[in-house]
Amino acid sequence: MKKFFRDFVNGLAFGLTQIVPGVSGGTVAIIMGFYGELIESINRFAKEKRRRLRFFIPLAAGAAVGVVAFGSLIDYLLNSFSFPTMLFFIGLIAGIIPLIYKKITDGGRFPKKREGLICACAFVFLIALSLFKNESAPAPEIIVQGIGAPYVIFLFVTGMLAAAALVTPGLSGSLVLILTGVYPVATHSLSNVSRWLAEPLNLQLAADVFKVLAPLGVGIIAGGLLTARLIEALLNKYRSILFSAILGLLSGSVAVLFKDPIVYKSGVSALIISIGAAASVIGFVVSYLIGRKKI
Repeated sequence: MKKFFRDFVNGLAFGLTQIVPGVSGGTVAIIMGFYGELIESINRFAKEKRRRLRFFIPLAAGAAVGVVAFGSLIDYLLNSFSFPTMLFFIGLIAGIIPLIYKKITDGGRFPKKREGLICACAFVFLIALSLFKNESAPAPEIIVQGIGAPYVIFLFVTGMLAAAALVTPGLSGSLVLILTGVYPVATHSLSNVSRWLAEPLNLQLAADVFKVLAPLGVGIIAGGLLTARLIEALLNKYRSILFSAILGLLSGSVAVLFKDPIVYKSGVSALIISIGAAASVIGFVVSYLIGRKKI
């Protein structure tokens, strides 16, 4: 029961990150200490279903509760207090950076120039990726109303890419959704889930939710399975290289989030900047203290 509760809480944290733009689920998995078990369970599921289900069921239940229960709250905070909210999550990401650096270097410098170069390349890659963000997409309501087969396929492919980012620390599934323009559509559909649960006979609302979340969800499952195998192979054979890439991605995600317009959506003042600075420090300390025990 203790492990069930712990996995459920981990799932809550994991699910929460999926509705916060730019925050990596893989990073949270490392901070909370279940990243290795997550990758191993994905790859061993076919051979050890019963054992792995004891991990996945509470984790998935927690993630589902986190997404549904906190979706509206996060949406409210991002609309009304976007600066301190996003700086808290930026602080969470930043707090794990010194721990990953120490893991690679053992407190010194990079063991080889190769690791430093990989870290720099990963940093530049994420910065470059953020430049392709689409700022001129139609309103999500309009997109949902006009969804056809091509967009359903696009949602599936986007789900696969988001899943690859989801299980890669430093990359964010929500960032992929933002860059492809799917993020507002996905959050719009998620917010409609609670409406549909209150109006289960509203078939039009059910259809609007299903035609977005179903192909996106299937794509996420497929992409997660493929990426987990690759990451496990890298962890076993090229651990320092993988963590060097993760370090670069984490550092890059902090820079990307700082320049994202959503951070400044609700406005900025001297008071808001002070609150945001305090929120980022709190996020950093929480992440560092938890990660120090887990990593």
